[in-house]
Amino acid sequence: MTNHKARRDYEILETYEAGIVLHGTEVKSLRAGKGQLAEAFARVEKGAVWLYNARIDEYSHGNRMNHSLTAPRKLLLHKSEIRKLDEQVAAKGNALVPLSLYWKNGKVKVSLAVGRGKQAFDRREDMKQRDDDREMRRAVARKIRS
Repeated sequence: MTNHKARRDYEILETYEAGIVLHGTEVKSLRAGKGQLAEAFARVEKGAVWLYNARIDEYSHGNRMNHSLTAPRKLLLHKSEIRKLDEQVAAKGNALVPLSLYWKNGKVKVSLAVGRGKQAFDRREDMKQRDDDREMRRAVARKIRS
């Protein structure tokens, strides 16, 4: 699962790979592809990194002990990485943004990024650059075909 808004709204400065603490049916639900990172964000609190608003839907075959949909989840990083993240996020305009959730060696990992918020004119500039690149690729393809 990827967070498409992250790359659009933030200039990515640095990325980290973190483990995530999951309980019971959350793992089975993620295996079924029932997770979303659209509104998710992370914070460094008391020497730990927490993921908020990451939605993991209830497991369809779960019972009354099913997990909470948007509970805060602890991210697993080394202390030196947490200290570095805390320093980077303390700078004005920086935020911790989850980019994706993925499986690696049977474990769920979170790609976490330090990002600086983009202004509206930055987003327009990115869109213009993508359009120009697309037009250039089309022109080259037309030239090769003829």
